[in-house]
Amino acid sequence: MSRLFVDSITKSYNNRVILSDVFLSCEIGEVKALIGRNGCGKSTVLKIIFGVEKAESKFVKIDGKLIKSTSDCKGLISYLPQKHFLPNGVRVIKIINLFLEERYREKLLSNKFIIPLLNRASQELSGGQRRIIEILLLIHSNSKFILLDEPFNGVSPILKEYIIECIMEVKNEKGIIITDHDYENVLNIADNIIFLKDGYLRVIKEKSQLTELGYFVRMD
Repeated sequence: MSRLFVDSITKSYNNRVILSDVFLSCEIGEVKALIGRNGCGKSTVLKIIFGVEKAESKFVKIDGKLIKSTSDCKGLISYLPQKHFLPNGVRVIKIINLFLEERYREKLLSNKFIIPLLNRASQELSGGQRRIIEILLLIHSNSKFILLDEPFNGVSPILKEYIIECIMEVKNEKGIIITDHDYENVLNIADNIIFLKDGYLRVIKEKSQLTELGYFVRMD
């Protein structure tokens, strides 16, 4: 079974250590939640894995292949950044045809949420509409592993439910690492949870640990 293995990630900003020897792994069929307080470095971890941000040190490997840059990620890792990435001035139907292999296109071209948007240019879409298209493009790509940074941000409750359905539908074929401030949805779909605090990752076995670590506030 394919496995994404990440080790020895170290990152500093202005002589302040953000990430210290971070280790994590993810397997096909697993949804892994990466959670932590705002500004703790969750997005930075994903960016470093994908190769769009440099680190003092990092080791990323999938099935024996070293991942050193974004070019090494092709067919292996796809990344959803917090900022929208759909190109302006291009119709949605063309984006789908360019982005996806033929065997995956029909899933989007016949999708009930996407059909009304096919002939619209991306800049004409709302933030939520852009986000759902971006997520569907990534989870239906041929990549084995998907990194989702804030996938629920700016989308309606109905679209949140649909995003969850889509993730669960493909999880047997993908390994997914997800982070979001909407922690309830993230924790509900996660098979495993890792918590980032003070530059270190900790495996969470019981949700009660999150209260002990100060992520949840205990209500007495």
